[in-house]
Amino acid sequence: MSRSLAYDAPSAALRDRTHTLFGQTMGYVAVTTGFFALGAYLGRNLSEGWAFVWFIVAFACLIGMNFTVRRSSGLSVVLLFVVGTALGLAMAPLLTYYAATNPQALWQAGGATALFIAGFGAAGYATRRDLSGLARLCFWALIALIIFGIVLIFVHIPHGSLIYSVLGLVIFAGLVMFDFQRLRRTKDIEAAPLLAASIFLDALNVFLFFLRIFGRNN
Repeated sequence: MSRSLAYDAPSAALRDRTHTLFGQTMGYVAVTTGFFALGAYLGRNLSEGWAFVWFIVAFACLIGMNFTVRRSSGLSVVLLFVVGTALGLAMAPLLTYYAATNPQALWQAGGATALFIAGFGAAGYATRRDLSGLARLCFWALIALIIFGIVLIFVHIPHGSLIYSVLGLVIFAGLVMFDFQRLRRTKDIEAAPLLAASIFLDALNVFLFFLRIFGRNN
């Protein structure tokens, strides 16, 4: 019996560490979402020109997190919350527009995003199949989607916006599954801020795709 307990102890410790990482990461995601909402509220009267500036700030903080995550977990968390706030400020003009013209689309997109992340996140967290190959495929598909989006600016394609959004959701379904699998497989607690940033960005992009779809339908 003592030998059985000795074998069970490492696996129990591993499960506890996994659960701790999951709770901490999702807690960071929730708080970052709150800072995003705060930024969107504070920037409700900003001009669209400021959106580009705040996108640059968010991007710079994301790059900084890759350097600080091993040196200062506290600074990484601060940068994560700055990312959420900056992206909220950057998205404020768009969200304000929808709030004034089509608030129903915001609620629909928010609800659909929650279900999307919960469903595909659970699937990725539970699967035993390695999804790294799927992640590489989704990465290149995302680059192709960005190019397609640029083409749509200059070329009119029937239902191009809907096609763009649906393809984006398909791509991010794979990325969400991969990020949640990383959340289960990662054993380093210090990686929580970076994992939270990835999941938050997944959710934000999914929300924007749904917003395009519901905004178009309404």
